[in-house]
Amino acid sequence: MAIKLRIIVPIIDASLLAGVQEEAQAWCAVGTQVDVVQIERGPQSIENSYDEALSVPGILELVQQAKDDGIDGIFVSCFAEPGVHAAREIFDGPVFGGFEPAIHAALGTADKIGILTVLPDVLSMLHRLIGGYGLSERVTDIRVVDMPVLSVGQHDVLVDRLEAQARAALDSGAAQSFVLGCTGMLDVAHAVSARLSADYGQIPVMDPTGSAITALEQAVRLKAVPSRATYYPPRIKERI
Repeated sequence: MAIKLRIIVPIIDASLLAGVQEEAQAWCAVGTQVDVVQIERGPQSIENSYDEALSVPGILELVQQAKDDGIDGIFVSCFAEPGVHAAREIFDGPVFGGFEPAIHAALGTADKIGILTVLPDVLSMLHRLIGGYGLSERVTDIRVVDMPVLSVGQHDVLVDRLEAQARAALDSGAAQSFVLGCTGMLDVAHAVSARLSADYGQIPVMDPTGSAITALEQAVRLKAVPSRATYYPPRIKERI
């Protein structure tokens, strides 16, 4: 049976859509189908908690549509994971954002995990995620490349800055393995890892899109669905 995955892009800017579809498809196993949808109302990009909150109603509408369409698993394509826990309350299959799958993949590669992300604006959101998941002793470093989300398509500039920040973390002993802290950082993880590994030995760099797609495939096969002892379905009542 083919696995049907859906990616929800939680921003209204369309510049990343083609890249998201291409990268996701490249990570899919044979027999997995993936499509990409986008919210109609919300922020142009997500770079703070305000943007995140504005994206959630549109995300949940698309989650409900995915349920009606018989989708097996959902990837909300944002490292900040907007609406993911709410989505798990209304969707019967696995739902992931960018943070949890990539961090879990990295935990098996080193004792100290570093996040390489876009702007100082997102740091408070990431610290809350790290604390909420009880990962403060393992995710030991966060560094920014000072590029807005909508500028990360400048791959040469992005790779140079990611490399520089990762080298600083390695040289100081702050981190030993890395996660890209923005799902818009498409098709750069291998390049950064190769540059670092040339001087430090093997240094993994986790791609959040690849981590989410492969984690969803595994979760669907394992029937690792949201537990209704944690994610209670919303009670029937009026909501406007």
